[in-house]
Amino acid sequence: MNKFENWFCGSSLWRFVTERKLLPWILSGYALGDHVLAVGAGPGATTHELLRRAGRVTSLEYDPAFVAKLAERHKATRVTVVRGDAATLPFPDHTFSSVVAVLVLHHLRSQAQQNEAFQEFHRVLRPGGMFFAFEIRDSWLQRAGHIRSTFVPVSPASAFARLTVVGFSRVAVDIERTAFRVCALRATEA
Repeated sequence: MNKFENWFCGSSLWRFVTERKLLPWILSGYALGDHVLAVGAGPGATTHELLRRAGRVTSLEYDPAFVAKLAERHKATRVTVVRGDAATLPFPDHTFSSVVAVLVLHHLRSQAQQNEAFQEFHRVLRPGGMFFAFEIRDSWLQRAGHIRSTFVPVSPASAFARLTVVGFSRVAVDIERTAFRVCALRATEA
């Protein structure tokens, strides 16, 4: 992430938007369950709000500085902070009741790496668990905001097929102007 993204994602404005608008929309009509994986936790706005909505949160973050700060902020809480990569999750199969990725997928370096992350999200979800994502749509403004940062946008039109291929069902993609949410079910085993 570039300096602007780091600043914005750590701002009180972003925490407010995450609490009041973003998570209520992403999670509308769905349950998180008892143990949520927050992928790409960054400065922790999503982690903080997920903790208010779920019994336990594990936050995965790649950047070691964010990991240290987030772990310090959440010591003695029901949050576990882990350094790791979304495409190679360091968790056993069927660990989480839900996986939440807010503005994460476009930071993965390729569509192949995004697909690996989708496979990993499916693997670590319990049967009946939900995957939630919030992403921005491709535009010149988003590309400008990601100068000196990885920006591999996910096409909302491709999300259904990409998630279905790795085993998700009931995939819903909802577009709202410049962004979209994805909700997908990891079906129970037959």
